[in-house]
Amino acid sequence: MEYPATPEFAQAIGERVKSELGKAIVGQDEACDLLLVALLSDGHILLEGVPGTAKTLLVQAFARALSLDFGRIQFTPDLMPGDVIGTNLFNFQTNSFHFIKGPLFTQLLLADEINRTPPKTQAALLQAMQEHAVTIDGATHSLGQHFMVIATQNPIDQQGTYPLPEAQLDRFLFKHVLDYPSRDEERRIVAQFGTTVTMPSPVDLGVTAVITAAELDQARRHITAIRVSADIVDYIVDLVRATRESQALQFGASPRAATMLATAARTYAALAGRDYVIPDDVKYLAVPALRHRVILSPNAEIEGSTAEQVIRDIIEQTAAPR
Repeated sequence: MEYPATPEFAQAIGERVKSELGKAIVGQDEACDLLLVALLSDGHILLEGVPGTAKTLLVQAFARALSLDFGRIQFTPDLMPGDVIGTNLFNFQTNSFHFIKGPLFTQLLLADEINRTPPKTQAALLQAMQEHAVTIDGATHSLGQHFMVIATQNPIDQQGTYPLPEAQLDRFLFKHVLDYPSRDEERRIVAQFGTTVTMPSPVDLGVTAVITAAELDQARRHITAIRVSADIVDYIVDLVRATRESQALQFGASPRAATMLATAARTYAALAGRDYVIPDDVKYLAVPALRHRVILSPNAEIEGSTAEQVIRDIIEQTAAPR
């Protein structure tokens, strides 16, 4: 079935998914927005937060609201690359090797606590995230067009964590940091979920699939037609180039960051019901799109600056089109 390619169509999809997430999640509006933008932009997202901030429940509810196959990998220190992507096993009856697919072969993958496994195993996701395929013993296996990684990680200053390599971080469209809820939100959480010590499942909370794969494909096709004016292109380029010129940053964002930010801005505009991008779209997405792609200079670290603070300063100092 062909669906109308209009801004209202993409907006309706977003509203349906967020409404469904509201059955399981209290607050976290920005996280829900970024999950939707990443999904419709064909990107991946990294969620960081201390244990107990509903990262896993959020992803499970998001997956439940979609008509996509869902898989989960719990990353641990002893996990090996073959445990993620699969391996070739020798069949003595046929005298040949047979490929056994790993849990990576799904459509929406929850890479839970990804930074609790060593970099060697983290690197197993590099090709998959970039090319939607994996190569094993010279043979390439496709993961399909709907493949998406939603990874969670604990803050890197916690025990038992390994920093993600820069090449892997650059594969993520967004890095979102989940804060503690407000007092009112935490009160609602306790009132709603304070009847058991175990985490409720999205199924028990009544979360159901509200968009089909066909609707998802149509929305993605519409997003490519969202207009980005020459002024907005210049603004995105100026923001990204400013990260390379900042004295507070040792390394700035790459050209890939600029193209990803432009794609995400198109998607965010569509979810707002518009067929054109405005500067506020770029400003809203700049921090989650850039914070994991820059490295602070030693002096900035000593002064206690953060990548987020530096990026916000760059946004303030870069003239936006009117």
